[in-house]
Amino acid sequence: MYPATLALHSWLRWLVLAAGALALLRAVVGLFGPRPWTPADDKAGRWFTLTLDVQTLLGLLLYGVLSPVTRSAFADMGTAMGTASLRFWAVEHIVAMLLAVILAHVGKARTRRPPTAAAKHRTALIFFGFALLLLVAGMPWPWSSADPRPLMRLP
Repeated sequence: MYPATLALHSWLRWLVLAAGALALLRAVVGLFGPRPWTPADDKAGRWFTLTLDVQTLLGLLLYGVLSPVTRSAFADMGTAMGTASLRFWAVEHIVAMLLAVILAHVGKARTRRPPTAAAKHRTALIFFGFALLLLVAGMPWPWSSADPRPLMRLP
């Protein structure tokens, strides 16, 4: 179950990044266009948060139940904090991802409040932009120094 869940989590990141990029692009075009806030803008933010939520559930399943890496880190947190790879998975990855989820949800909720389209687009740009930055910074990439991972994992 671990390899399949890990592969799904790895593949789903591309959908999350695509949905986030679309929501961010719509915010940029809407703000600098300028154009009104449309249901498509709202839908882009909704898809970003939805894909991020599914990804988070898979990640929490891996983090708390299935992953031998986090199990090893939790067995000896002192050693884990001194080992870049274990520290990345036990602390850095999950903190960055949870902060990204929070930012995306706060941004989605706050786009409902502003009275003008420009303010809605600006809010989406700020919150979705920072969420995407955290996602990209907290993901394991093939060139990562802590624990390189493939771009596409197979089960």
